[in-house]
Amino acid sequence: MPKQNLSQQTAERLYTDIVVERRFQPGEKLPNEVELSQQLGVSRATLREAIRTLADQGVLEVRRGKGTFVPQAAAEQDALDFRRLERVKGQLRDLFELRAMFEPRCAALACRRATAGELEDILKKGAAVEACIRAGRDRTQADQAFHTAIVRAAHNEFLLRLLPLIQQAVSTAVEKGERREQLSEDTLRDHALLLEFLQKRDGEGAEHAMAIHMLHSMDVMGLEEP
Repeated sequence: MPKQNLSQQTAERLYTDIVVERRFQPGEKLPNEVELSQQLGVSRATLREAIRTLADQGVLEVRRGKGTFVPQAAAEQDALDFRRLERVKGQLRDLFELRAMFEPRCAALACRRATAGELEDILKKGAAVEACIRAGRDRTQADQAFHTAIVRAAHNEFLLRLLPLIQQAVSTAVEKGERREQLSEDTLRDHALLLEFLQKRDGEGAEHAMAIHMLHSMDVMGLEEP
């Protein structure tokens, strides 16, 4: 594995320890270089490169002669901040894989459980996404609202807790996508099919349509298998 990739992986592992899992608290000193490199199974040179990357991002602070510390700013880092550490593609791929696991099922459940009012709301929000795309306007909020409405209509408390992931995925895909025009075209086509099945309360069809939508999005954004 190239050294650069290993360094990035090490930085991401430390990032997760600090920002996501909070294993190191603000003000806390990291283990010394020898000990930490052994824990992570990397060379000291690789570790130093990873620490420099994190220091540049404000996740770590290197104090000459004293060691490496977690600054207070690390507590304010967003664990779902896809703009840091060049994490966009890797985390976005992982997130879309997660979405592909539960959103198709949400669509199927929505067909069975949505009230008449909820189904009408889903259809309206789907139309709003289409209007944004055809008018060339930013569709981020409309797209988030559409997918959120489907999850809410599934009436599952734990699925509702995944809504922030959906919203982050949508906003990052729209913001960072390199082939936005193609993504928009696929969204128009995929949403139209999905809405057709939802309107008919065809759970199986809606599930397949949502799965296809996830796959198309991943393909357009180049979120291939690592």
